[in-house]
Amino acid sequence: MAKLLILGAGGHGKVVSEIAQLMKQWEEIAFLDDREDISEVLGIPIVGKLADLSALKSEYEYAFVAIGSNTARFKWTEKLSHHGFKIPILIHPSSTVSTKSLIEEGTVIMAGAVINPDARIGRSCIINTASTIDHDCTLQDGVHASPGTHIGGTVNIGERTWIGIGATIINNIAIGSNCVIAAGAVITKDVPNNVLVAGVPAVIKR
Repeated sequence: MAKLLILGAGGHGKVVSEIAQLMKQWEEIAFLDDREDISEVLGIPIVGKLADLSALKSEYEYAFVAIGSNTARFKWTEKLSHHGFKIPILIHPSSTVSTKSLIEEGTVIMAGAVINPDARIGRSCIINTASTIDHDCTLQDGVHASPGTHIGGTVNIGERTWIGIGATIINNIAIGSNCVIAAGAVITKDVPNNVLVAGVPAVIKR
């Protein structure tokens, strides 16, 4: 089996590393992280800083970005491709992912998540704990669906949008790129690019 390098050893990295371990596809897992005060996380060693990525290509065939920021995560995923790493899809064993869905590289699907048929999840997305993505949805690259979010059928979400904890999006909605959907918001109408929406029902705040 091959080795996996995980970029980012923070809280998100902890969850990602456990999913990778549960998948049992890698003989060795290691972190890259820029902090000076730690040398391991959950028993997994930190073998260098993010700038050491290219130097470790000969040792690690696979790499995955575990950075919470949508923009930074997507940027570093692009760097993995540039350096020739294989970028896996990480899926927690307790999640339910339809075989009729499409999941792209660099995406993590966490415990208890549900993805239904004909959903399309783009590159470098986070489908977080106990979130649900219904049929015929499209989440474009770099989207983060936070824990407990529920997305109805035939919803389209643009690149790098962050859906906050517990938010709900009704069916047949289009949400733009680079948006923030506040925790607990209920989305009942389309949302343009580059805005923050909050409330029940949600309205544009800025």
